Amino acid sequence: MKVRVHVMLKNGVLDPQGEAVRHALGALGFDGVGSVRQGKVIELDVAEGTTEETIADMCEKLLANTVIESYQIEIL
Repeated sequence: MKVRVHVMLKNGVLDPQGEAVRHALGALGFDGVGSVRQGKVIELDVAEGTTEETIADMCEKLLANTVIESYQIEIL
């Protein structure tokens, strides 16, 4: 079973990588970009029957820093 986990910084947490991308886009002539938030996507191939609760436990313990990041689980 395929699972995709989207991890993003929580609102209010500074995103220096996103800011660097926004600045670089402006320098390349792409005007009108107000803000950029950068995250990560993690794809997992897990055993059939793995529960969303188990995947959430993986996120809580390793895949996301839940102090500053939120995550969303997508079962494919």
